[in-house]
Amino acid sequence: MTAPEFIGRETEARLDWLDLADALAAGHSLPRAEIRDTFATRGTDTILTRTAWIDGMGLLVKAATIFPGNRDLPSVNGAVTLFSDTDGTLEAVLDFHLVTKWKTAADSLLAALRLAPPEVRTILIVGAGTVAASLLECYGAGFPGAQFVIWNRTRSRAEALAGKGVTVADDLARAVAEADIVITATMSTEPVIRGDWLRPGQHLDLIGAYRADMREVDDAALARARLFTDARPAAAHIGEFADPLARGAIAEADILADYYDLDAFTRAPGDITIAKNAGGAHLDLMTARYILGAARG
Repeated sequence: MTAPEFIGRETEARLDWLDLADALAAGHSLPRAEIRDTFATRGTDTILTRTAWIDGMGLLVKAATIFPGNRDLPSVNGAVTLFSDTDGTLEAVLDFHLVTKWKTAADSLLAALRLAPPEVRTILIVGAGTVAASLLECYGAGFPGAQFVIWNRTRSRAEALAGKGVTVADDLARAVAEADIVITATMSTEPVIRGDWLRPGQHLDLIGAYRADMREVDDAALARARLFTDARPAAAHIGEFADPLARGAIAEADILADYYDLDAFTRAPGDITIAKNAGGAHLDLMTARYILGAARG
């Protein structure tokens, strides 16, 4: 039996954001993935195990630990294992942070490339954590020439990310109103974006919420927008949609499509669109396959 490969961060130089977005789109033309998620929590700490099987692509298990209280270590850690679709043997172990970085950002980019307005001049990133840094790279590739603005509750963290061509916002409501794309990447359990701040034509990518008690936009924002997600099964467990669905603030029919219906990701000029990045292990599987292919040349 061939020894499994280990794919580390040295592979990153071979990766391309737009190529990965294309690979994610192509992956959804294969048979629908079988997905299972499990959660265990201790206070604010979480372990999330995600499993996916795509016929013709293989199997993946991703275990992620989320410890928001970490100070000198990343708050999110874990392991990614990729198995052969033919015989179930372990094919590769991939660097968790590499897979997570590229999957998370490219996942939302895939929606943005279809739902953003024709001219994107300003992109606002709400949050200044690890994900925000990858969003600057990813959306910079997807929307070259756009001006980036960062807002964070702690301004110093936003300033640490702000470099050439990136500014820091102090007034969140004003920054939202001026942006063509708004990307949220927070750990918030209360909405940080209000619907009455939005204007026609904007696109929002919601990334941060991953638990049933987490929200980044309020009900008014959802009511004003055309709603999409990458994966309906994963989104069903996240507060962003699960909470307003349970209260009747939105209906199942208001969530128009996920990536298995990419042709439905459309907009009219005055539409506000929202895409909820719920993740899902099938997206990790598609990303891991893309990275492994790049590593093999």
